[in-house]
Amino acid sequence: MSAPEGNKMGAAPCRRALLHCNGMRYKLLQEGDIQVCVIRHPRTFLSKILTSKFLRRWEPHHLTLADNSLASATPTGYMENSISYSAIEDVQLLSWENAPKYCLQLTIPGGTVLLQAANSYLRDQWFHSLQWKKKIYKYKKVLSNPSRWEVVLKEIRTLVDMALTSPLQDDSIHQAPLEIVSKLLSENNNLTTQDHESIIVAIAPLLENNHPPPDLCEFFCKHCRERPRSMVVIEVFTPVVQRILKHNMDFGKCPRLRLFTQEYILALNELNAGMEVVKKFIHSMHGPTGQCPHPRVLPNLVAVCLAAIYSCYEEFINSRDNSPSLKEIRNGCQQQCDRKPNLPLRLLHTSPDLVSQEATLTESRLKPVIVTSNEIHVEVERNNTANQKMTANVGNDSEPNLIDCLMVSPTCSTMSIELSAQADRILGCYVEILKMLSDYDDWRPALASLLQPIPFPKEALAHEKFTKELKYVIQRFAEDPRQEVHSCLLSVRAGKDGWFQLYSPGGVACDDDGELFASMVHILMGSCYKTKKFLLSLAENKLGPCMLLALRGNQTMVEILCLMLEYNIIDNNDTQLQIISTLESTDVGKRMYEQLCDRQRELKELQRKGGPTRLTLPSKSTDADLARLLSSGSFGNLENLSLAFTNVTSACAEHLIKLPSLKQLNLWSTQFGDAGLRLLSEHLTMLQVLNLCETPVTDAGLLALSSMKSLCSLNMNSTKLSADTYEDLKAKLPNLKEVDVRYTEAW
Repeated sequence: MSAPEGNKMGAAPCRRALLHCNGMRYKLLQEGDIQVCVIRHPRTFLSKILTSKFLRRWEPHHLTLADNSLASATPTGYMENSISYSAIEDVQLLSWENAPKYCLQLTIPGGTVLLQAANSYLRDQWFHSLQWKKKIYKYKKVLSNPSRWEVVLKEIRTLVDMALTSPLQDDSIHQAPLEIVSKLLSENNNLTTQDHESIIVAIAPLLENNHPPPDLCEFFCKHCRERPRSMVVIEVFTPVVQRILKHNMDFGKCPRLRLFTQEYILALNELNAGMEVVKKFIHSMHGPTGQCPHPRVLPNLVAVCLAAIYSCYEEFINSRDNSPSLKEIRNGCQQQCDRKPNLPLRLLHTSPDLVSQEATLTESRLKPVIVTSNEIHVEVERNNTANQKMTANVGNDSEPNLIDCLMVSPTCSTMSIELSAQADRILGCYVEILKMLSDYDDWRPALASLLQPIPFPKEALAHEKFTKELKYVIQRFAEDPRQEVHSCLLSVRAGKDGWFQLYSPGGVACDDDGELFASMVHILMGSCYKTKKFLLSLAENKLGPCMLLALRGNQTMVEILCLMLEYNIIDNNDTQLQIISTLESTDVGKRMYEQLCDRQRELKELQRKGGPTRLTLPSKSTDADLARLLSSGSFGNLENLSLAFTNVTSACAEHLIKLPSLKQLNLWSTQFGDAGLRLLSEHLTMLQVLNLCETPVTDAGLLALSSMKSLCSLNMNSTKLSADTYEDLKAKLPNLKEVDVRYTEAW
């Protein structure tokens, strides 16, 4: 038999309740543990108590009274009529002399019911659960029809005290009073500000260990908006928001908690000190040590920031007919036709002449193109392959090639967006918070990961103020030496923009003539997983900006162009000549190109047939010793090189990759690391035997070996090899026959 929901006496609170009373720790109630004693005559007691069997079919949400036909001598029968919690007048423990053991007495208008438990443990648990249920329904009734608010406030305080002093340990013990107050506030919108604050202060003790319900969050948000300088915001809301940021696991399930956190931070920003108060709050969430002890704080703060920034552009986003495509933003133009009147967020064109750029660009694909920019004039004839590639890219959002990069000058590649005063204030606050988050070293790797791929709407990326302010965060990523941080600047997959593309010359966010782009290239080249692959990507998508910056004397870009020539990245002869002309146009470029030519001559001499087939460097030799040795003659026949027990590092990889016939390399007990392995994996694809025993290599470098398909013997003894990486290498190296993984995790 089922009971109506809402106010029926049942075991749901009993089954979940974990009671602490008189130092005893109570178990949870289980179905079938209850025995029922029934008194037949109303409001009288019989000398004999009728006890039923265990109710194996007892339903957990209600208890029932016995049928009136049940005789005093009949110990069987099930309760049939439901008892409302509101109908219970009193709950007592039977304590008179000769009273039946472990019984509760329930007084109801129609009689008296005795509940007999198997032991005092269950009896006490039932007693406190029933008392709680009885009182909570009383407060629901009292607070559902408030007459005088001073009385209501007193009842709320009493309700809170009851919840705090209850021996029951259950989430519902604290949540039920909060839900009652939440309903009270939602049904009474005419409260004064003083009443608001009095109620918030009254329920504050319950909020220390509990999230506020959704309706209560709405009430808190309203208070933050209307009275941001109230002391309630600082004294009461601060611990609540701190608990949300530390313990919330998914704002998607409770979006109003995120909205409340957002409004709270905006209220802090309204104080006299403004962002200084917000900065202190962020620091309190991180903690005084170098490592934040709460792993959920950063993801929750980033989620709040992203939602707040999205809300600044929400009206415009909802009107997608007004929104330019990513391709239009890149080209610095927006089609005027079929555009509806703008909403409060307005796009302002920087150059009306760019409207017809797309049509002229289509015609120009069929003939040689003259590319102009502020400081460079280049004539390039495209071959058939390039024509096919550009045709394939029409209509999608793939990165433009050299011609496209130079065709759009940085001054025309962005569009300005005007925000309302309120949206501008919100945007400024939360971009500043992202800056603060990027200043913490322990948070920076996770923050970089959370911002890859780019999580902001395209309207934000077209907003010059936003991208200019966010540039600080990207600079922090670019300056960080850790690969897991600066590698997040790249796009997650081909055809999608990353921060690297966005802030490169010709990108929508570039406003510094490529300074940030150059610093990003410098750090990525230093530890990129695939250096040669990265150079190929630059040659295909960003060769124009690289040449432009090299022409202006940027040393990093000059090095990039030299590496492209040295590694034969550029196949087109005309483009090679163009790069050489660019290098020779500056003093630093001319010097590096001359050094490149010298290295090429040495390389030809080094790779000339002849010399030994086996070579062992003396113990304690250095990188300089190896370089000096390899520059002394021809080593085109060298197949076996042993550097075991020397002091060589990853820097010697630049010399090792020049040995064309090398098949066996022994690096036992050297300082050769991950960066060297990445370089070897790109160039020494014919290597068959590699000894890395007792070297500082890790999974990050060992994974690069998966491209060396000719490896048949690999020694990784006493390295930081993991079991997963070992399995991955075995799967990707089909010719691998001899492997030594002793004293590793994979052993």
